[in-house]
Formats: sequence, C-alpha cells, structure tokens
Amino acid sequence: MRKLRSSNYVTIALCGALLLGLGAPTAEAQTPEQRRLDSLTIRLEDAEAYINMLRQQLATEADAGVRTRSRIGLEFSGRVLMHVFQNSKETNNADVPMYRKQVPDGTPKGGMGMTVRQSQFVGAVTVHDVFGGTFLGDIDVDFFGGQVPSPGGRTFPLMRIRTARAILEWENSQLLIGQEQPLVSNLNPISIAAIGAPNFSYSGNLWLWLPQIRYGWHTNGALRFGAQAAVLAPTSGEPQTPYETGFDAAERTGMPFVQSRLSMGWGEQDAGGEFGVGYHMGSMQDSAQTNHPSNAITVDFLVPLPLNLEIRGEAFGGQMLHGLGGGGIGQNFGVDSITPVRSVGGWVQINHRLSQRLLWGIGYGFDDPNDDDLPAVNVKFKNVTQEAHVHWRPAGPLLFGLEYRSVKTSYDASNYGNTHINLAFGFEF
Repeated sequence: MRKLRSSNYVTIALCGALLLGLGAPTAEAQTPEQRRLDSLTIRLEDAEAYINMLRQQLATEADAGVRTRSRIGLEFSGRVLMHVFQNSKETNNADVPMYRKQVPDGTPKGGMGMTVRQSQFVGAVTVHDVFGGTFLGDIDVDFFGGQVPSPGGRTFPLMRIRTARAILEWENSQLLIGQEQPLVSNLNPISIAAIGAPNFSYSGNLWLWLPQIRYGWHTNGALRFGAQAAVLAPTSGEPQTPYETGFDAAERTGMPFVQSRLSMGWGEQDAGGEFGVGYHMGSMQDSAQTNHPSNAITVDFLVPLPLNLEIRGEAFGGQMLHGLGGGGIGQNFGVDSITPVRSVGGWVQINHRLSQRLLWGIGYGFDDPNDDDLPAVNVKFKNVTQEAHVHWRPAGPLLFGLEYRSVKTSYDASNYGNTHINLAFGFEF
C-alpha cells in the first residue's frame, strides 16, 4: 500500500479537528463572540493533538524503515508461492515443463509433485536528482537455480538472480545498465505457474535475462513514439559446469549481441497499449571455428480492449536463437553441427479481468524450426503450447492460481504430448 505524505497527514488531522470542534459544547451564557473564540481554541487544541500524534507515527515509521549504509531507503517486495503440479508424460522440467521428452518405451512417465522454488524477492531503491533525473535500482531473485544433490531434491533449491538493474530516467529518455530481458522480447505472458521460466518458453517466447547496456528515447503525449538500442552479453544457451565457467559458441566470436527496437504507445502509462518492432544481431562459432550470424526480426504488442480485456503477444523470425531463451526449440546448429537452424515462432495471450480480484485467460505459442536445417532424427521439429489460467486474490495479500497447459513436441514424424496441471497457493508483500 502506498504511504501518505506528511502533508496529507496534516490535512487529515486538521479536517478531523474541525469536525470535532463543530460538536464542542458551549455555555449558553456566553456571548456570540466568546463562543466563537472558545470554538476556535478547542479546534486548535484538537488539531495540535492530532498533529503531535501523527508526528509520532511518522517518526516511528521512519525509524522502522529499512535503510542502506548510505541512508538510502530500501523497499522490499515479493511473493511466496507453493505449487502443486502434475504431468501426464515425461518432460524436460517437471514443475515448469517447456517441451515433451522423447524417451524409450518403458521409461517412467508422468507424476505429481510440490515445490516452493518459484518464490520471488525484490529489493529496490529510488533516488531523485541524480544527473538531472531519477535513479531506480532493483534486484529480483528466486530459487529456481537448481537443486542441491541431496535426498531433499527440489525442497532445497538454489537462489538465482533474475534481473539486476541500475536505471537513470529523465523526462524523455532512459539509461539501463544491468541484467534484464532482451530489448527485442521484453514482454511475457501473465502466469503464476511459470515464473522460473516464463510461459511459452521453447514455444515462441524469447526471454532469457542477459547483462546489457540499454538506452531509449520517447516522445510525450497521447500517442508516443520511441527508439531504443542495446548491447548485450553474447550467449549460445549452452549449460555451464557447476563450478567452473568457460566461453560458449557466442562468446568465442568476441562480439556482443546488438539489438534495436522502435515502438509506438498510447493511452495511460499503466494501462495503455504498445506496439514494437525489433532487430537482433549477433554471431556464433561452430565446431570448425567458423562464425555464423545470429539474427532475428521481432514484433511485440500489448493492446487493451473494452470490457477489461487485453491481448498481448510476440513473434519472431531468425536463426540461431537458443541464447535468447530457447528459440529454435533450443537448437542453434543442425545438419553436421554446422548448419545454422532457422526458425519462426510466437505466442499470443488474451486476458479478461472480471474484477480487481479475479482474472482469467487463454494463450497459444509455437516454435517451428526449418526442417531442411535439421538432421532427420533425434531433433525437435516443432513445439506447441496451449494454456488456460485463472488467478484469484480473495483477500489481503492472498493469491491463488490454477493453470492448464498442453505441450506437443514433434520428433521425426511423431508428435509427443504432455498435459500439465498446476495449482498455486501463496501471498504477496
């Protein structure tokens, strides 16, 4: 809940004092002038009492606030979630499945589980008058970084940094340094079942959080136009070892990723719409030490509709996009481990807010690599995800969610499907 400013407290106090003063008893023998003076005196005394009380409350809140060593106010927020989930078949990830595994006959399939590792914590600071603008800094962590090899498994999750941003905002521009989603795919579906990895990952959603330097400029007004550019850390999406790190196929080229985006926005800042077109450029090195371009053209949109409806989504076409969060269904090189894998994909979601406490929606996403770029066997030819969700905030900080997800992955000439049911319980603060 947003705190009232001290000036607002004083206004409330004076109003309360005036109301009390209107009902103050007076003696019948007093003259009108004496009654007026006595009434003003009572009102002033009541107002002083209210002001002193609110000053004490403000002082208590100030002392109780969390502050850094540099005396900057630090604000915490987050949500604690427990997920109960069930899969009908074997997937790459039990609690947040992204694609169906191709497993031999007789392999154990499906099951149910429970976890709390998608809980989030955010710390943020705000400082005004920094280089003529406002400084915003925040860090967002969860516990989706893996499991300690132990009998506890997922009940002992590892903390992971999602985003860590230092932002300078001016009236018409912004500078960001830190870790954030790619500039060209900065939108995600609404979900409380897929937080550790956003929904439609490997099914059209490019999202992987990457270190970057980003600058953007925009106009003001009812219809706003903007332009952004970013230099990002190169990555091919290859997993690292538990303790030691090395250069991957993108880092070995010695070149960063570069992205740009043009956008058009309208309506209120918190409830408006936006349409954007982006371009991604990078490179990756194959096993023969030959560099190949990694590129993509992207489209993103968020459109508010009447009756509290909205439609949001993204689309892309390009090649070698595993490093942006699973593009090409996580495949960079195809035939002979040299041919770049081209792919097209995207996702769309429609959400309907029935009230401030109840929201539901449906969505669809796909990723379809070019078959000619892939070997004939043991590769993923297409991945499709369909989902439906309901979110309910019954009272206070409580949060509940139910999500149904169907994932179908094509291997060779066969389709392998999985049904995922996810029930979430938690609270926000």
